[in-house]
Order: sequence, then structure tokens, then C-alpha cells
Amino acid sequence: MKRRHFFKTTAIGSAVLAATGMAACTQTNQSVAEKTFDPSFFELNELTIQQLQQKMESGEMTSEAICKTYLERIAAVDPIIHSIIELNPDALSIAAQMDGERKEGKVRGLLHGIPVLIKDNIDTADKMQTTAGSLALEGNIAPEDAFIVARLRAAGAVILGKTNLSEWANFRSSRSSSGWSGRGGQTRNPFSPDRSPCGSSSGSGAAISANLCAIAIGTETDGSIVCPSGINGIVGIKPTLGLWSRRGIIPIAHSQDTAGPMCRTVTDAAILLGALAAHDEKDAKPLVEPGKIENNFTQYLDADGLKGARIGIARSMSAIRGTEERFEKAIETLKKLGAEIIDPVVFDSDKKWDEPSFTVLLYEFKADLNRYLATHPLAKPRNMEEIIAFNIANNSKEMPWFEQELMLAAQATTNLEAEAYQQALADSKRFAQQEGIDKIMKEHQLDAIIAPTNGPSWNIDCINGDHYTGGSSSAAAIAGYPSITVPMGFYKGLPLGLSFFGKAWSEPVLIRLAYAFEQAAQARKVPGFKVIGES
Repeated sequence: MKRRHFFKTTAIGSAVLAATGMAACTQTNQSVAEKTFDPSFFELNELTIQQLQQKMESGEMTSEAICKTYLERIAAVDPIIHSIIELNPDALSIAAQMDGERKEGKVRGLLHGIPVLIKDNIDTADKMQTTAGSLALEGNIAPEDAFIVARLRAAGAVILGKTNLSEWANFRSSRSSSGWSGRGGQTRNPFSPDRSPCGSSSGSGAAISANLCAIAIGTETDGSIVCPSGINGIVGIKPTLGLWSRRGIIPIAHSQDTAGPMCRTVTDAAILLGALAAHDEKDAKPLVEPGKIENNFTQYLDADGLKGARIGIARSMSAIRGTEERFEKAIETLKKLGAEIIDPVVFDSDKKWDEPSFTVLLYEFKADLNRYLATHPLAKPRNMEEIIAFNIANNSKEMPWFEQELMLAAQATTNLEAEAYQQALADSKRFAQQEGIDKIMKEHQLDAIIAPTNGPSWNIDCINGDHYTGGSSSAAAIAGYPSITVPMGFYKGLPLGLSFFGKAWSEPVLIRLAYAFEQAAQARKVPGFKVIGES
């Protein structure tokens, strides 16, 4: 299988409810839910972290009341989009504890009492499971919190629950319907529930867009934060590799994996990014030196942040049907805000990274997943081989629509000392870093490179898999460099995102640019939860 094909259909791809009404892909009758109430209205619609803090500080609401309100919202709306895989039974008691601390004058920070959803491949040492959406991992209660979860709890956040995802973070089959998992079923796009929420952080993207929680966390290997953020009309940040620790997250590949914020505003994303940024000496081979870690990104929120900025246009990543008009308008907005546009900037290494990166993912998936399972005693499969066997034995539940050829290919690899792996790793990084982003940034003295994040969402097709039309995530993902997507506008009612990406540790610059664009564009809208094209 070509690496290019994989990312067209799997790593960035996603799918939702099939228009054909296939039972295992639909789960519920959407029309019944729609007739019950108007899901586009909600008393906490679009409220930010700071606005929720104001409500708690004034005494208008408590954390417990906020969490209860979101739980009621989930009960009413999630039957339409299926974004939540499990709720935290202790959420309200934790919220009450945070309220008690607030009454005593102890406020831990901006996340104190704020509810958050996290993707179901991130360990929580509580009553919730960590399964990557797979029935094979049912019962996997983590022995300890993931590093970023421990940071969340220390900051006073309330973990409301876990979100559905493309099973195994969309690295099981090249023919997958992204947003589908054996355990969680099919997640849908709140803007049009017959269409894809993209993946693999499908549930996090759909839930935040639908106002089911204040903020969320997703994970990305290539596109799995930025694509579901763009397609669901929210903000997503994929950090530099190592800004957030990967310890305690079910892996695909340590050379590309990272978690990151998925929020409705750049401000909220910056707050969450800083709260969880910390050096972890036990993290697996980050790009990080301890001194590079910064934890106050709100200082870079500048509405005039585009003045004098040099922005490169990655035209080779921009040929995505449905984005043309909105992308040109976005470029004009950047110009009006004072940016200098270099158009185009050319990736000579574009596509050269496909094959070696795919090889790296296969090797690391087997090695990293086996290592994860060895440290989780309640996980019934002890290695990838046993997961493959489980899927075969439970074929009707785990493989009703697509197979596991990527797992089989990963299982067939040897080890990370293999020459084929070492060469592929060196090549993929060289093409994406030194001969890719680093070269272009230096040649044109750029602050950032931009391209459309995604094309418009596609209809579900559980039989044939995703119909992904293109995106711009791979360069930054393979390099391990940061990228930010911000709502750019719509194509026929479907959200489009604009991605800013650059060199390692350029989060401050990217946040400044993205915030300035966000404030000018004001492209975020509340989803309508109705199939687009139907009256």
C-alpha cells in the first residue's frame, strides 16, 4: 500500500452516518431526535473558559451546575452525533470538590472547575476505560493517569468523559469509515449528520462543535487533530513533538504522535495548550529540550499580530475542491491585516515523505503498542498479535465494514533496529524538516506557511470507506512541527479550516497569527444538526 493512499483514506480521513441507512453505521434514528427539540440552542452555547470562570466567580453558576448542564446537553444531543464513548461517573463529585476549594479561596488557575472531554486513547486512572474504541481493550483501566491527565487534574479541570474516535486512531485499515469504532459506533458531523466528522479525533471535534463541553483533547499522528477540527468548524492545535507528553496514550508512532487542544476559540486552545505543556523525562523521544517548554501562550493573543508577518502560500497543498473561493478570501484578509504574502512557496520534497513515513508508522505501531500493553495489566490482549486474533474471532462486531490490513502489515515488521526502519525514519524527517519546512521558512524568511486544512465533509460510506478530498497536515505532522487550524468559512454549509504551520517551537508565532485571523474572520458558527440540502 502506498503511504499517500493511506493518508487519503485513513490517517486524515473520516466518516459518519451513511446516507443509505446501514444499521451498524447509523445507530439511531436522527429524524426522531430532531423533532424533539432544537439542538442548535443551548444556554451555554459558545461560552469560553473565561466566560465560564466569570459565572463561577460571580456565583451565578458553580462548576457542579456547569457540568450538570453539559451532561444534560449530552443526553439530549449526543444521540444525534454519537461523540461520547463513556461518561465519568465521578464528574459531579469532582466538580463539587472544585467548588469547595473555590469557596475557600483556592483557585488553581483558568481551568479550575472547567469540564473537559478527552479522547478514548488517553489513560485515566479512574472508573473509565481506555480502549482506543476497540472491543479488544474493554476493561482496560489504566494503572495511572497519562501525564497530561495528571496535569489536567492538578489544574482543577473536571474530566467529564471520553470521546469516540476512529478505532485505533484510524490505523487499522485503509478502507475505514473514520469516526467509527467497534465500541463507540459511528460519530457524525453536527453540521450535517449524514457527513463525516473526520478523524481520528472525531468525537472530540464533533462534541466541541456541538457545545457538549467547554474544551476537549484529541491526538494526532497525521491530521487527526487538525482535520476533525477543520471539518467541525473549531480550532485545533497540533503541538511540536514533546511540548505535551505522550506518556499514557495508546500509540501509533512515537516519532509523530502528540495530543493537543480542540476548542471553539484560539484563546481557549492557548489556555489549554499552556496548562498541559511540561517536560516529561519519561516521554518517548520528543524533539524537546527542557528549556523550550513554555506554558503561557495567552500572552501571544494579539489582534494586530499579522502586521508585518511574512506568510507563505503552499499552493501544492491548496488544490482541494470546495476551498478555492474561501482560501483566496482568507489570503485577502491576511493582506488587509498587514501580512506580506509570498505566493507560492514550493515544497520540492512534497510527496517524497509518503513512503518512508508510512514504513515508520508500521514499525513503530507494533513496537510502541506492544510496549504500552506490557504496562497495562488489565488489558486482555498482551500484544498486537493477540489483538489481530481477537478481531478475527469477533469479526461480526469488530470488522463488519472494514478489515485490519494495516495491523497485519505492522505485525509483519521486525524491530526498530532494522535497517529498513532506520533509513525510513531518517528519510521521512529529512524530507519534511531539512528539505521541507525548514528550507522554505529560511529561504523566504517566513513566519508561517498556510494552506486549507481540509475540503468539505463527505457523505458516509461504510462499505467503501472515506472519500477524503485532500488536506495539508502531513508536512508538519511528519516533521513533528506545530500547526494550528482556525475556521475559515463554509462551502455549501460545510466548515472549512485554515492551517498555519511552521518550524519547531513556533507555537507563539502561530498563535499570534491564528488569533489575528480568527478575530477578523469570525468564521465560527453554531452547527445546525440538519442534513444539508434537506428542507
